[in-house]
Amino acid sequence: MTSYLRPSLVLLGLFSVLTGAAYPLAVTGVAQAVFPAKANGSPVVQDGAVIGSALIGQSFASERYFHGRPSATSAPDPQDASKTVDSPYNAANSTGSNLGPGSATLKTAITDRVAALGGGPQPADLVTASGSGLDPDLSPQAALVQVARVAKARGLPEDSLRRLVQEQVEPPMLGVLGEPRVNVLALNLALDRLAR
Repeated sequence: MTSYLRPSLVLLGLFSVLTGAAYPLAVTGVAQAVFPAKANGSPVVQDGAVIGSALIGQSFASERYFHGRPSATSAPDPQDASKTVDSPYNAANSTGSNLGPGSATLKTAITDRVAALGGGPQPADLVTASGSGLDPDLSPQAALVQVARVAKARGLPEDSLRRLVQEQVEPPMLGVLGEPRVNVLALNLALDRLAR
């Protein structure tokens, strides 16, 4: 029995060290050396302080800013821990709404969002939450739909805001993967710089 147990324990210890410590440390070290910003969560820094991440959306509610996709994330209710409350862009609780196309709740939410945007056809990403609830990007069309509102709130010409949106459009990765997109945090930071 000892002849079987000893090699098993030695292998368990060896692979625990290799896969539990050596490999993660090596991968972390390489990532920090080669891609330090990405390895640290793609932080967005302004005036020496981290104000967000390029990978996680933020809730912008002011009429003076472009708004991102609706977020379906939640957090524990402070009044009753057995329940949850809406907590947009809560990175600790990434999730979609899990509401299907036949859901009355989803239909009501979309109808309310379309009405809040002035009715009529709207880009889908302005009225539906993403699968993670943390999407930092919008389609260029969804950003352009908001130009009139932001221009009015800031007293800026719509043409200059349309140009700003177009300057912020990121092409598909490698030219073919995904769709053109606009990072909402980067767009709003550019908007603040424009207004100075």
